[in-house]
Amino acid sequence: MATLKEIAKKADVSISTVSRVLNDDKTLSVKDGTRHRVLEIAEKLQYQFNKTKNEDIHSFLVIYNYGRDVEVDDPYYLSIRHGIEMQCDKLDISLTHQFKGEPLIKRSNITGVIVVGYGQEAINNANKLTDNICLVDFHDETSNYDSVNVNLRQLSRSVVDFFHNQGYQRVGFIGGYDEKNKVDIRESTFSLYGEYLGIVAQEDIYRGEFSSLSGYKLACEMLSKSDHPQALFIANDSIAVGVLRALNEKGIKVPEEIALVSVNDIPSAKFTSPPLTTVKIHSGMMGLQAVNMLVEKHRDGRQLPLQANINFELVFRETTR
Repeated sequence: MATLKEIAKKADVSISTVSRVLNDDKTLSVKDGTRHRVLEIAEKLQYQFNKTKNEDIHSFLVIYNYGRDVEVDDPYYLSIRHGIEMQCDKLDISLTHQFKGEPLIKRSNITGVIVVGYGQEAINNANKLTDNICLVDFHDETSNYDSVNVNLRQLSRSVVDFFHNQGYQRVGFIGGYDEKNKVDIRESTFSLYGEYLGIVAQEDIYRGEFSSLSGYKLACEMLSKSDHPQALFIANDSIAVGVLRALNEKGIKVPEEIALVSVNDIPSAKFTSPPLTTVKIHSGMMGLQAVNMLVEKHRDGRQLPLQANINFELVFRETTR
């Protein structure tokens, strides 16, 4: 009987490609001509394979380190879930959601777990179910888990560079925290790099929650002082909505008196007054890629953890010059 190696040699492709074509792997990106060539050669060589053995039936669990209400306040997280759901639907993968505060799912047929948002307890719970785990929206450099994230250090440096190149001499930050007493990566990178360039001072850094209400309160606190920064880097669009409300109430002109750049590019960002300049994060792609990584690791038996960084882009609107 023909082997995968023989088919791969005749088709001039890798053994892995042959295996994935013969198993109708929907995540494989390959030209139709290559796919047809592999199938034709396999037929000519009378290759036989046990579909029952090779076709995996997946059941994934997603553990969210936040409550369901967070998606209402921040569509960024809703987009991650939609990406996961769309890819699971495409690949016929059974999917279960577990939000923070809900009873722990205990099933023996879980073949992969996605953990969204930082939380050691969630990781510990995932370990009880499977070793096929992918972390989304954070990365633990000391762990052996796959992860899909955005390079927030690079993102923050890009925003600081933008303001610096625009000639701003004083730039502030309004952000939040996932854990008390733990500084967000955006804030720490902004602070260190901005101080190095001489455009950031600690008194212009404000931290609360990742919500519009918190953004409003922090902006009011900032504006109560005798002077304020010429520009603001805001940790996400939800916070920026509250900041804009405070600025509008105080009659502060944006971007003439204060320029703003925020993060995420949520759907409402283009409808604020004025429309937000923001860093677009493809959060739906983060969820989609996490599903693909679980499928690939389970299929190939890969042991080495992978880290995927999703690209970002600065979307210019009317809160910057």
